[in-house]
Amino acid sequence: MDEFQHEKNKDAQVPPNHGERDKNQDFVGIEPDSSRNEEYAAEMTVDDLDRSDEVSGKSDTTTMYGWIAIALSVISFFVWPIVLGAAGIIFGFISRSRGADTLGNIAIAAGAISILITLFILPFV
Repeated sequence: MDEFQHEKNKDAQVPPNHGERDKNQDFVGIEPDSSRNEEYAAEMTVDDLDRSDEVSGKSDTTTMYGWIAIALSVISFFVWPIVLGAAGIIFGFISRSRGADTLGNIAIAAGAISILITLFILPFV
C-alpha cells in the first residue's frame, strides 16, 4: 500500500507550504504541522461531570455569610451599634474571603458608618 502512495505522490505537483519544509529539514523524521493527521479527544467519565447542585450549595453558603453581615450592620444602626457594627464588619470580611465581595463590602461600610455615627455624631446631638 505504501508503494502505491509513493508512486501516486511522485506524479502530483507539490504545493508550496510557506517554508514549513525548510524549517524542519534539519531534523530527520519530523513532518510539518499541517501534514499531521492526529485526533485530539478526551474520554468523559462520571467524575468529570460538573454537578450543579454542589456548585449552587457552595454559592448559597457564600452569600449567606454576606447577608448575615449586612443584617448585623443594618441592625447596628438601631441597637448596640458598637457590638453589632463590629460583628457586621467581621462577617463582612469573612464573606469577602469566601467570594461574596459585594455583600462583604456593603456590610463593612455599613458597620463602619454605624460605629462612626455612634462615636462621633450622636454624643453631640
